[in-house]
Amino acid sequence: MELNVDHLIKIATELSITIKQVEATATLLDEGATVPFISRYRKEATGSLDEVQVAAVRDRLEQLRELDKRRESILKSIRDQEKLTPELEARIMAAETMAVLEDIYLPYKPKRRTRATIAREKGLEPLAQRLFEQENFDVAAEAANFISEEKEVKDAEEALAGARDIMAEWMNENAEARATMRQLFEKKGTFKSRVMMGKEEEGQKFKDYFEWEEPIEKAPSHRILAMRRGETEMVLLLSAQPDEEEALERLERMFVKGNNAAAQQVKLAARDCYKRMLKLSMETEVRLTSKKRADEEAIRVFADNLRQLLLSSPLGQKTVLALDPGFRTGVKSVVLDKQGKLLHNETIYPHTGQHKESEAAQAVRYMVTRFEVEAIAIGNGTASRETEAFVKSLKLPASVQVVMVNESGASIYSASDVAREEFPDQDVTVRGAVSIGRRLMDPLAELVKIDPKSIGVGQYQHDVDQSALKHSLDDVVMSCVNAVGVEVNTASKQLLTYVSGLGPSLAQNIVEYRNQNGPFRTRTELKKVPRLGDKAFEQAAGFLRIRDAKNPLDASAVHPESYPIVEQMAKDLGVTVQDLMQKDELRKQINLKNYVTDTVGLPTLQDIISELAKPGRDPRQTFEAFSFTEGINEMKDLREGMKLPGLVTNITAFGAFVDIGVHQDGLVHVSHLSDRFVTNPHDVVKVGQKVDVTVLEVDVPRKRISLSMKGDPAAARPAGGGGKKAGAKREEEPANDFAAKLAMLKGKFK
Repeated sequence: MELNVDHLIKIATELSITIKQVEATATLLDEGATVPFISRYRKEATGSLDEVQVAAVRDRLEQLRELDKRRESILKSIRDQEKLTPELEARIMAAETMAVLEDIYLPYKPKRRTRATIAREKGLEPLAQRLFEQENFDVAAEAANFISEEKEVKDAEEALAGARDIMAEWMNENAEARATMRQLFEKKGTFKSRVMMGKEEEGQKFKDYFEWEEPIEKAPSHRILAMRRGETEMVLLLSAQPDEEEALERLERMFVKGNNAAAQQVKLAARDCYKRMLKLSMETEVRLTSKKRADEEAIRVFADNLRQLLLSSPLGQKTVLALDPGFRTGVKSVVLDKQGKLLHNETIYPHTGQHKESEAAQAVRYMVTRFEVEAIAIGNGTASRETEAFVKSLKLPASVQVVMVNESGASIYSASDVAREEFPDQDVTVRGAVSIGRRLMDPLAELVKIDPKSIGVGQYQHDVDQSALKHSLDDVVMSCVNAVGVEVNTASKQLLTYVSGLGPSLAQNIVEYRNQNGPFRTRTELKKVPRLGDKAFEQAAGFLRIRDAKNPLDASAVHPESYPIVEQMAKDLGVTVQDLMQKDELRKQINLKNYVTDTVGLPTLQDIISELAKPGRDPRQTFEAFSFTEGINEMKDLREGMKLPGLVTNITAFGAFVDIGVHQDGLVHVSHLSDRFVTNPHDVVKVGQKVDVTVLEVDVPRKRISLSMKGDPAAARPAGGGGKKAGAKREEEPANDFAAKLAMLKGKFK
C-alpha cells in the first residue's frame, strides 16, 4: 500500500519519533510483518522502536486510513450532487477528525423528511432567508405573502413557524456552531445521575449514584462505566449536558445580530435548534466520546493486568497433583506429568466425615508416593482453605510444595471445545482440575486457552467496546507468548496460534505434522509444514524453540537469518558455536563492530550476544511459594487491625484487589496503596504480587473488605474523586500548618 507522506509526518509528530522510523515501520507492517517481529528483529530499520511504539504507529495509521476512506466517500457523494466547490473541497481535505468531517458533510448528507424539508416544500425558504438576514422590515406582512391554501400555509404564524424550522436546521448543520457546542459539552458539561422511582432497593449496588453529579471532563473511567451500566439496567437516569442557558446564549451570540423583529425570529429558531436538535445530538456525541475514553482506560487497565498475569512465575516442569476443592461433591484430584499430561484422576472426600477423611488422606499419600509428586496445586474456590489445611496436616515430605492457584476461568476452559478436544473421555470436573495444575506449571501456556475476559482481571470488561477489547488483549497475549518463546515440540495449538506469523490454521498444521512425523529436529524443518511459506517462517522462526536440537541456536532467540553471523564469530575465534554459547570469556573477545553490515547493526549484534549468554532464557521471574495465614479462612475470622499476607488479583483505576484467603478479595483503595501519593496503582503493585496488608473494615452483609498497605493506615485520607452528591457542599480540609492557614487568610482579604 502506498504511504501517505502527510500521515507519516503527523504520526511522527504525535509520537515524537522520526519520519524515517514511521516510514520503515509502516512499510514493514504493510508487508505483513507483526509487531513482535518488527520490534525484536528489525531494530536497524525502525531505530529500535519497542512494541508499544510499533503498535502505536500501526493503530494511528489505521485510524488515518479510515479517515481518508470516509473523506473520499464524502467527496464522491457531494461531487455526485454537483455541489462540490474548491473551497468546500479544501475544508474537507483539511479535516483532521471524523467529527469535523461529518460536521462539514451534514448539510449535504441525504436525510429523512424533516420539519425543515416540509417547510421548503411549502415554499417558505425565501422567507427564512429574508429573516436570517435580520434587516428591518414588517415581519408579519412579509409572512402573510406566503399564506397559501394550496400549500397548506393557513396564516402568517404558520409561515413564520416553517421559516424558523428551516433556520433551525441551518444552525444545526453549521460546522462552526457544532464545534462550539461540542467544546461546551466536553469542557463544561456535567454528568447527572438519579435513581429511577421505585428502584431504590433493586439498585442498591448503584447507591453511590442515586444522586450524583460531576464534570464530564474529569469523570474517571470506572464511574462513567458504572453509571452507564446503572442506566442500562434501568436503575439510573443519566444526563450529560452543560448549563442550558449558557448553551443558548452562545448559540444566540453566533446567529442573532440585532434586536428587531426578524432577529427575534432568529432567536426563537436558535432556541428551537438547541432544544430539539443540537442538545440531543451533542449529548449523544459527548456520551459516546466519554464512553470511548472510559473504554480506553478500562481496556488499558485490563491489558496491563492480563500481561502481568500471563507473565506470572511458572513452577516449571514438575510432576503435579492438582486438587479442585469441594465439600459435598468432593475434591477432584488429578496427577500430571512434567509435560502436563494426565496420569491419574480420582475424587476424594476429606470434608464429609472422619472415615472419608482417612480414605482421602490415604489416597493423597498414595498419589504423592506412586507418581513422585513434586508439588500440589489447590484451586482457590470453595473449600480451598479447608483442603489446604487437610493437605498440610498429612505431613508430606518437605520437598512437596503446596500452592494455592487462582482458578478463575477454569470452569470456562473445562466446558470448552479446546478441553473436549484435549480430553474427550473425561468430564468437566477432571478437565477443570487439569487446568488448575497446568496453571501452576506454566500460567501462560494454559491461560491462552481461555477467553481473556473470563480470567477475572478486568474492569467492566463486558461494558466496553468488545472489538477494541479483543484487539488489545490479542496484542497482549501475542506479546507475552513471543517474549517468552514457544517450545515447538510440546506447545498446544492454542499457544502456537499466538506465535508471530502463524495463526490458528498454521498452528493446527504444525501440530498435525508433529503428530505424523515426530518432533521437529531443526527450525528449517518447519518449512515442510503445509502452507508454512517463507514469510511465515521469517516471522515465526525466532520465537520457536527446539530443545536439544542438532544446532544449539535452534533453542535460542537468535533468528535463523543471523546464524551466519554467529557462525562467522565462532570461526574467527577458532571455536564452535556451542563453545561460544558456553564460555563468557570467548564472547568478550568479540568486537561487534567487525560484524556490522548495511542491514545488521549494533542493536541486533548486541541482542545476539545477550542471547548467546542465556539461550532461550525465560524472562519470567523465578517461582516463589506463598501461604495465607493459617486459621483465617472466612470473613468472620477477620478483625480490624489484623496484619495479613495477600496476593494481588486485580488492579483498577481506584485501587487493587487482594486475596487474603477468605474467599472474598479485599480492596486496597488507591489512597492506601502506599505512604506516598499514588496516581496510577500499576506504579505500586502488579497482578500476582505478594503484599502485606492491614484490615481496615469488614462488612460481612455486603461482602466488602477494606485493606491498607500503608505503614500507618490511620494516617490515610481517601482521595477526592471530583464528583459530589447532588446538593452537597464539599467539606473544607482543616488547615494543619502555617502555609495552609496563610492561604486561608489571603483568601479572606481578596
